[in-house]
Amino acid sequence: MTENLPARSRLVHEALRAAGIAGEIVVLPDAASTAALAASALGVEVGAIANSLVFWSDDAPLLVMTSGAHRVDTTALAERLGRGAIRRATPDQVREATGQAIGGVAPTGHPAPLVTIVDEALAAYPEIWAAGGTPHTVFPLTYDELVRLTGGTVMRVD
Repeated sequence: MTENLPARSRLVHEALRAAGIAGEIVVLPDAASTAALAASALGVEVGAIANSLVFWSDDAPLLVMTSGAHRVDTTALAERLGRGAIRRATPDQVREATGQAIGGVAPTGHPAPLVTIVDEALAAYPEIWAAGGTPHTVFPLTYDELVRLTGGTVMRVD
């Protein structure tokens, strides 16, 4: 089954299995590079999409897993974290930090672990969906699995 997945998604699959997460990566016929597109393709609420947003703060990447229904308030988040300014990472920074392209960044499968913040609002959904390493791949998991998988800090992000 995994032999049909793109190389980046196979890395994500391996990381999921290593973490004991059973959700299967689904290949979508059309790119789901936004939360709205992913939600529409999957028939779920946009809030159940776990967006993987890469920011740059204090000269390092910061991964924020946020509900598709939220926008990240970078000023408030920087204050909560006691960090300097938080800015969107450039496409090159995203690829360097994650090995994945914008629109398909998974919460795992990166060259090295990333400091991660998990939006507490995702806890409202019994099943959430995250990108699987490409804009055409997604996978389901629970909120608790996401927090465990990423080693993330649970926090309000909006």
